[in-house]
Amino acid sequence: MSSPSTALARRRPIGQAPKETHTHTQTRTPVGVRSGQGSAAMSSGQAKVPVAGRRNVLVTSALPYVNNVPHLGNIIGCVLSADVFARYCRLRGHNVLYVCGTDEYGTATENRALEEGCSPLQICDKYHAIHKEVYEWFNINFDHFGRTSTPQQTEICQSIFSKLLDNNWLSENTMQQLYCESCQRFLADRFVVGSCPVEGCGNDTARGDQCDRCGRLLNSTELIDPRCKVCEGIPIVRDTDHLFLELPLLKEQLEKYIDEASATGSWSQNAVRITNAWLKEGLKPRCITRDLKWGVPVPHEKYKDKVFYVWFDAPIGYISITACYTPEWEKWWKNPENVELYQFMGKDNVPFHTVMFPSALLGTGENWTLMKNISVTEYLNYESGKFSKTKGIGVFGNDAKATNIPADVWRYYLLSNRPEASDAVFTWEGLQIKHNNELINNLGNFIYRVLSFIAKPEGAGYGSIIPEAPNANTHPLSQSLAETVGNLIEQYIDAMDKVKLKQGLKIAMAISSEGNAYLQESQFWKLYKQDPASCATVMKTSAGLVYLLACLLEPFMPSFSKDVLQQLNLCPKEHISFADEKGETEKVKRPWDLIPSNHRIGKTVHLFEVLNDDAVDSFRKTFAGSQAERNARAN
Repeated sequence: MSSPSTALARRRPIGQAPKETHTHTQTRTPVGVRSGQGSAAMSSGQAKVPVAGRRNVLVTSALPYVNNVPHLGNIIGCVLSADVFARYCRLRGHNVLYVCGTDEYGTATENRALEEGCSPLQICDKYHAIHKEVYEWFNINFDHFGRTSTPQQTEICQSIFSKLLDNNWLSENTMQQLYCESCQRFLADRFVVGSCPVEGCGNDTARGDQCDRCGRLLNSTELIDPRCKVCEGIPIVRDTDHLFLELPLLKEQLEKYIDEASATGSWSQNAVRITNAWLKEGLKPRCITRDLKWGVPVPHEKYKDKVFYVWFDAPIGYISITACYTPEWEKWWKNPENVELYQFMGKDNVPFHTVMFPSALLGTGENWTLMKNISVTEYLNYESGKFSKTKGIGVFGNDAKATNIPADVWRYYLLSNRPEASDAVFTWEGLQIKHNNELINNLGNFIYRVLSFIAKPEGAGYGSIIPEAPNANTHPLSQSLAETVGNLIEQYIDAMDKVKLKQGLKIAMAISSEGNAYLQESQFWKLYKQDPASCATVMKTSAGLVYLLACLLEPFMPSFSKDVLQQLNLCPKEHISFADEKGETEKVKRPWDLIPSNHRIGKTVHLFEVLNDDAVDSFRKTFAGSQAERNARAN
């Protein structure tokens, strides 16, 4: 995000703000009191708070802009990755709070409202509901999914600003900005279009903040032949005053925090690289205000007609959304000794979370829970191009649902293809290969072979009853499998603790491969008649492995896990937790002991259906081009 166009005239300290504050246009509600977007946990009096003696994990994912439907790149970059980690932490017995919500203020929302001929609030209501529906279909298990256009956001944002003001971390600057005389307003970045100034680009519809063709970040005054997006008039340059956060003055505190957090926490390499690049380039004062109407009002008499810039406002949304969830939000956000904050996002959001947001919190002088761990994805591209919300290119959340491919298949493909170290590419062929070769031929094949054999009537199987394993402790093949699986589980926990989600999924699937190899080598179909005791050991061990896979893969494919546990006739709420205090990590190294003898399993069915070539070709054609082109074809 770029600052308003700057022709630097003067930077000066700000006088003390008046006692009274400019209130939000919405009805004000005390911080921590709900404003209509309640949660079941809160209404039942069971909102989570940190618990002494337990590991308390606060998880956030970058707040998605509310002005469009999220595409698959957005989903894997923030909410899905965070969901997997939050589910894993619950599996480990940690006390977890996962919050997210729609980022609703700023130019993008006003711009979308203009395009659709309605108010910004109507846009927010419309797309908040769409986002919520998409994430529910993807089985994203938020503890609370909120929004930033709330009284809690206004109050907390203004409180942080006031403390920065009191502590002299703010200054003001007279800047030059484009002004539309016809509309009688200063034009925010996205309300200006013109020709890109980059030589050779040639884009004559570049926005005032960025050129979509060459990717260059811009200031609106840099555009050639700029024009107002609202009335197509030619704007003029005028002086306007704005407030700045003095990042250079906060540099010492910020660098100390970054050094400590990146050393003791889990920071992905791209987060470290991007943050260091910002520090090396040199911190500059950052503008925190905008000449807009839709946003958090600035509580200062001189700037009461301005709002806070979205990069300053949006990260505070994590805090205000928590305040909408529980009035005891400070136990999460002002408790760094007992709470670990994990944040998930795409690489374009890194500086706002490692530089801007912590600087604002540090500047208040209060004891905030600062981010200790950050997981950042690179870009997920689409076929031969790029996903684009602006151009409507790629597969969007509602598109995924329309294919009738189960949500867990989408989750698996996105997570196994998660762009952790470099950009990745979504292809329909890649989805088909992952689905058919890995989910069906590996995972589904192993589970069905085991459970369908146990379900066969006596004389051919075990009549759906888990047999006893009389010689498990002396059965060489089972002992070898147990040792291999034990090592893989230790690797799985190590990878997941370090937020290496792609590696964790790969290790879990390796356990399924070991199960298939174990079945083949045992030749259980021959043992059934030739060595019944060994066959019983193999099948009881394999059934335990099925149970283990359902638990390990729950963070990645929750519906799959539920279906497998149903086929095993086991309660989903009582599955293996891998909590250190329960010692279950050691227990799983004896898979033949995971399900008791004489337990009756449920009905066995195939878990996945083949994704054939015709379906893939159809999807590729259906989702080719932009959304506008698709609509034209449909009509």
